[in-house]
Amino acid sequence: MTGDRSNIIELNGIVKTYTRGNEELQVLKGITLHVEAGDFVAIIGPSGSGKSTLMNTIGLLDIPTEGTYVLDGVTTAGLSDNKMAELRNHKIGFIFQQFNLLPRLTALENVELPLIYAGLSGQERRENALAMLDSLGMKERAGHRPSELSGGQQQRVAIARALVSKPSLLLADEPTGALDSKTGKEVLELMLELNRRGNTIVLITHDPGIADHARRVVAIRDGELISDHRNENAANRHALHDEAVLR
Repeated sequence: MTGDRSNIIELNGIVKTYTRGNEELQVLKGITLHVEAGDFVAIIGPSGSGKSTLMNTIGLLDIPTEGTYVLDGVTTAGLSDNKMAELRNHKIGFIFQQFNLLPRLTALENVELPLIYAGLSGQERRENALAMLDSLGMKERAGHRPSELSGGQQQRVAIARALVSKPSLLLADEPTGALDSKTGKEVLELMLELNRRGNTIVLITHDPGIADHARRVVAIRDGELISDHRNENAANRHALHDEAVLR
């Protein structure tokens, strides 16, 4: 089975149930969600809404109890743990709230990590990682460890690490949650620019102000999608940006 290749994500009838003793807790209740290549989608919901479980399902970190998931044309049902890990490493770049950089490694070494699993040579890893840091304005900080970087700089390194293997999907979990408002705005502007370059982004948040930067906003509550709409504010911002570039 393959999906529509114009879609990066095809979730159909996704149910996730956890068993605790004799009790069953249904966290996701028949989620159907398709995301096209090149889109920027925010999934918004309060604590306990199921958005983290949905993110873990999209990120191949959790397996649904029912339903099907096709990621960039690949059906995920029945894959072994190794094949699932291979698909995850190849197709998805993760951005986390707490950056998740290894403290003893430099920025460059952190960005190189996904390329080690991809089997690139040392020189190829270094060249690709440096190029990605450079594209995000972080080349001059390549030799610095995370403790020597600001929060915004650490998140830029984390984004470079997520992008360096050229994944089909960028999955961001509360990417500005550990940043002050000014730095958070800068990171969101960077994500908008990445989307303009063609990157598909799914952002998980509880904050309507953050979600408003996305082209499409999907709301989840009590394990169900309650709304799914195109964001006119974001569309207008993109149009103004494109007009300014043409000038």
